[in-house]
Amino acid sequence: MTWIALLLADPSPSLRALVLRELMGRPDEDPEVRELAGLRTADPIVADLLALQAADGSWGPADVVGLSVGDRLHTTARALLRLGYLGFGPDEAVQRGAEWLCAQQCDDGAWPLPRADDDGEGQEGYSIISLQTSLPLRGLAACGYATDPRAERGYEWLLAQRLPDGAWPTGIASGNYGYVAGYRRLAHSRWGCRSNTTAALACLALHPTRCRSPAAQRGLDLLLGRETREAAVLGFEVARTIGAEAARGFMTTFARFDAAQILDLCWRIGAATDDPRVADLIAFVGGLQGPFGLWDYAARPQASRWVTFDVLRSLKQLGGGRGEEWVSLEPRTPFQAYPRRARRY
Repeated sequence: MTWIALLLADPSPSLRALVLRELMGRPDEDPEVRELAGLRTADPIVADLLALQAADGSWGPADVVGLSVGDRLHTTARALLRLGYLGFGPDEAVQRGAEWLCAQQCDDGAWPLPRADDDGEGQEGYSIISLQTSLPLRGLAACGYATDPRAERGYEWLLAQRLPDGAWPTGIASGNYGYVAGYRRLAHSRWGCRSNTTAALACLALHPTRCRSPAAQRGLDLLLGRETREAAVLGFEVARTIGAEAARGFMTTFARFDAAQILDLCWRIGAATDDPRVADLIAFVGGLQGPFGLWDYAARPQASRWVTFDVLRSLKQLGGGRGEEWVSLEPRTPFQAYPRRARRY
């Protein structure tokens, strides 16, 4: 397995520590793991981030390249997500960021809607868009705050926004469900929005108990109904998390259908590999592995080893047979984002 040597040769101590712990099964007490843990704060991907944290614990979009072009709230959420992905728990910097983020929470458990949308879709007229809570909640959960009472209130608010079919809608505008653009459609949901549903599942997947809840499994079941295969964006979410890709947009946060992210959700939520859709997804991703054991991320080659780690972790976890409680209710249906309409004449 040549990927071991290639990943452990990466200059990032954060990546090497993740490889040792999560792919090779080294315990936290292992001397090499402990040594790398002490070097992580000097890792440029971490050091630059920590140096730009404001005195109040937040991060501003004008100061942090590769995090967000949105507002301070969502930039801070992105910063916490990156630190959590790299293995940081509630240390001083994370605590300060989490406390600032929680201070922005509304009384009902949600976080406020962004003031402006930078992806051209706009939020004018919307009173609720579940992404407003999913994005900051995911940052908190990634850093170990999923069971914090404030985060639990956010989860309850998020679950209350579900549609009867188990998906999350675009939002509520003037008491009605918002329009679902073709690229955000779900195969078996009239009003379900793939971007909002993916964001909600990304939060639930990081919770120690809610990750295997019926709500999470039903949402993933719907998400697997979109059986598209886009090799060019495999690993986009990992590249965005580490800062190799910029985080743009609000409603379009999950416009791309990243198969690596879906695999990550599958093992966390408990999808079974005997589900044909999951098996086909594994086969598709496995077929993209390069001759040296790496998955190349052509758009940002510096992210290739991070993408490789993430995919290998998902494949390892899915190979452990953890989906014994998984029950799929959705038929396999050809999906088109913008189906052709029959002509009237």
